[in-house]
Amino acid sequence: MAFTLFNTLGRTRQTFEPLQAGKVGFYGCGPTVYNYAHIGNLRAYVLHDILVRALRRAGFEVTHVMNITDVGHLSGDNDEGDDKMVKSAEERGKSVLEIADFYTQAFFNDTGRMNIVRPTVVCKATEHIAEMIALIERIEKNGFTYVAGGNLYFDITKFPSYGEMALLRMDDLKAGARTSVDENKRNPHDFVLWFTKSKFENQALVWDSPWGRGYPGWHIECSAMSMKYLGEQFDIHAGGIDHIPIHHTNEIAQSEAAINPPGDTTGKKPWVRYWLHNEFLVLDKGKMSKSTGGFLTLQSLIDEGYDPLDYRYFLLSGHYRSQLQFSWDSLQGAKNARKSLLDKVHALADKADAPDSAAANSAGAAKYLETFNTAIEDDLSTPRALAELWGLLRDNTVDPAAALAAVFDMDRVLALGLEAALAEKKPAEDENLAREIEGLIAERAAAKKAKDFAKADAIRQGLKERGIILEDGPGGTAWRRL
Repeated sequence: MAFTLFNTLGRTRQTFEPLQAGKVGFYGCGPTVYNYAHIGNLRAYVLHDILVRALRRAGFEVTHVMNITDVGHLSGDNDEGDDKMVKSAEERGKSVLEIADFYTQAFFNDTGRMNIVRPTVVCKATEHIAEMIALIERIEKNGFTYVAGGNLYFDITKFPSYGEMALLRMDDLKAGARTSVDENKRNPHDFVLWFTKSKFENQALVWDSPWGRGYPGWHIECSAMSMKYLGEQFDIHAGGIDHIPIHHTNEIAQSEAAINPPGDTTGKKPWVRYWLHNEFLVLDKGKMSKSTGGFLTLQSLIDEGYDPLDYRYFLLSGHYRSQLQFSWDSLQGAKNARKSLLDKVHALADKADAPDSAAANSAGAAKYLETFNTAIEDDLSTPRALAELWGLLRDNTVDPAAALAAVFDMDRVLALGLEAALAEKKPAEDENLAREIEGLIAERAAAKKAKDFAKADAIRQGLKERGIILEDGPGGTAWRRL
């Protein structure tokens, strides 16, 4: 079965066909590193991880690029509000770059604990200012900009398909012009490409540019960095649904304004072919947001006794395009389910000498792998994929070695740490086994001393049947595995 993905651009499921056979260029919007990621943020990165793991398991070579926003992101996506980075630095008495470095490390510490594979390329906005300036110059040359109040703006009226992905109508956007917060804007939905007149005195990070000394607007960084590492066209872009109406809409406009010749009537060249967006994680009081305070971090869950992979399991239990209601009860349910899952994997391992990858394609295991693959390749349906994993573990007719291999294969996508958990338990099991054997050796020695040779032989034979050989020598009795 071919991969199908729900493309936000068009709102349809579409068969995934990469621009280059066997290779995938993927850009996922990364964090703005002014605070810890909250557990709602982490839902997006689990989606990115599942996507990358599934594509790689299917044989694609995936280049995954993620930005780190360490400059120029206002608290309102539409050029409004406070500068998140500057505000955090002032509150904590640190420089902007010190804040950015601290929270970048904290972010990757969290994603590591969630078994999220680090992207192929991690790029910081502050290290790509030259690329942003060069892209803005192309947009300006093609006639999509104007200068007002010292800032350079993108004129959305010059881009006829503006708002297509977000299902926005240009007539409605024009009609709202009277509500503009920024008096320099011709249209309230125009956006800044480069600030030279910041509303913040002594702006922390500024650079020289053709438009004056200043700093880039938020949206331009994703366009510039994705193009640097993936080319002017690439396959997949992902982020949260909150990015659709402004951030991703503006990215499309500025990117396609740059890469398409002005006045080209042959049809625009699309910047990105497939757009994936995850729904919110919601609490009883609504969407989780750092701006409103009181958000939960991954460490908050750990402090309450939960493993980060309990939370990953919880996220996988819902489809990424459906809102997921968080509660402590639901997280406890995920913890219980994951513990039961691990218990079943351990029980399976006790029956199998080792996972048999070749046998995993046998009739018993293969049917579960086939339906698992169908679930994952059908718009990344992790709830159905989990159901197939459980079905395999509950099916006693499947050869244990084949089942174990199939379980580990499924976990290449789910990343619930099943093989690692098995390995972690083994030393403790070996220690318990050693104590048991030493006790039986002592019991056998006592039986021989009492001339109860039948009991001594029974102990030796019982251990042999378990794969343990006893060897008597001058220094006493030693044991080894068969």
